[in-house]
Amino acid sequence: MKSVKNLPENVLLVGFPSNGLVGTFSVSYLVHYLEMKQIGEIEHPDLPPTLFVENGEILSPIRIYRKDNIFVIISDLPFDPYRAYEFSESVLQYCKTNDIKKIIIVSGMETINQDPKSPKIYGLVTHQSLEEVLYTNQVSKFLAGSIFGTDAAIISIFRKSKIPALILYAECHPFFPDPEASVLAIITLAKILNVKVDTTDIQKKMERLRIQHRNLMEETVRALQKQQEKPTSRPPQIYR
Repeated sequence: MKSVKNLPENVLLVGFPSNGLVGTFSVSYLVHYLEMKQIGEIEHPDLPPTLFVENGEILSPIRIYRKDNIFVIISDLPFDPYRAYEFSESVLQYCKTNDIKKIIIVSGMETINQDPKSPKIYGLVTHQSLEEVLYTNQVSKFLAGSIFGTDAAIISIFRKSKIPALILYAECHPFFPDPEASVLAIITLAKILNVKVDTTDIQKKMERLRIQHRNLMEETVRALQKQQEKPTSRPPQIYR
C-alpha cells in the first residue's frame, strides 16, 4: 500500500491559443490520448458567447480535465490583454484550491531562420526548484527575449506565488497552425510527466489540422497583435 508521502504530486497543464497554436494542439492531444475526463469549466461574463461541438457533445471554450495526478486547463479562445490577467488569476486560484504543486504552460515561439523540419524547444521556470526538470529532460533554457500576452500574464502571477511554473516554448510558425512544433511539445511533455504517448495520429493529420484551424489561427494572430504594447510593422514575436 502506498503511503501518502509517496503519491505523485498534482501537476496542472495549461494550454491556450498562441503562436502556431502549439499550446492548443499539444495539450488537447494529451487530453484525448490519455483519455482524461472533463471535471469542470471556467466561465467569464466578458467572454464572447461561444460553444463548440465535438462528436455531438457541447463543449465550453475553457475546460478542466483530470486523470490521476494530472490536471488540465485548456482554452479554445485567445485572450485579449485584460482577460489574460483574469484567466491567470483563475488558474492560480484553481491551483490553490486543488493542491497543485506545479504548473506547465505550453506555448509557441517564433524564431528567425527556424528550420520547420527540426524545431527546438526551450524552457523557462519561475522558481529555481524546477531548474532540474529542464536539465533532466534536456530542455535548453530560454536565456533572452521578450514575452507578452497571456504567457506574460501567467508568468507574472505565478512568479509571485509559491507555486512554481514551467513554460515550454516550441519553435513554430507564428501565422499558421504548426503541428510539427506541437509534436515536439507533446514528446517533451510526456517525458516530463513520465507518461507514454504515441504521436502517430497527429502526424498523420498534420495537413488536415492546418486547414481546420486556420480561422482560430487568424483570431490568435489578431489577439497577439493587440497584446503588444507598441505597434510594430514586424510580425508578433514571443522570442526575438
